[in-house]
Parts: sequence; structure tokens; C-alpha cells
Amino acid sequence: MICRLWRGWTDAANAAAYEDLLRSTIIPGIEARAIPGFRHIDMMRRPAGDEVEFATIMWFDDLGSIQGFVGEDAEAAHVPASARAVLARFDERALHYEVFDRRQQRS
Repeated sequence: MICRLWRGWTDAANAAAYEDLLRSTIIPGIEARAIPGFRHIDMMRRPAGDEVEFATIMWFDDLGSIQGFVGEDAEAAHVPASARAVLARFDERALHYEVFDRRQQRS
């Protein structure tokens, strides 16, 4: 399992618009592609000074699955034009981590 981490930042005025764009367009668009080996996605946000930081963690079976998402350059950021319009800045490259242990906890 590979975990892909990417971050982007908006100013406070654009945070709600970016979150709505993620929920309504970007993530459903990714899901509609039915990428083999793409397991799930977690979206998070937090205040960061005058900005709002967004983090996206995507879970894939392997590097080939990530390449099915973004192409041969697996670290390339996937940032549609609509997102670029409201983001103040973003990571140009995603980080990938090999998940060596994942422990489900009892409720």
C-alpha cells in the first residue's frame, strides 16, 4: 500500500470555495475514473496563520496505480485549473510513503 500526500493553501476568503470544489467536482471526477488500485482518499484542512492549509491523502495499491492517476511522473501534482484559480500556493510534487503497518482500532 502506498500513501500519497499533497498540500495546498488558500487565503481565508477562498477556503470555502476550494472545499466546495473538492467535494463537488475534483474528487468525484477522480472517483469517476475508476483508477485500478485507488482505494480511498482523505481530505483535511486547518488554519495556518492567514491561510487555510488543505491536505489530501490518497491510498493506492502500488506505484503503478499512482501512475494510472497522474502518469509516468508519479510525484507530479494533480491540480486542475479550477483549483489553481483559488489556491494561493500548492506543493508541485506529492510525497509517497510505503505503508508498512496499518492497525484498525476497536471502537
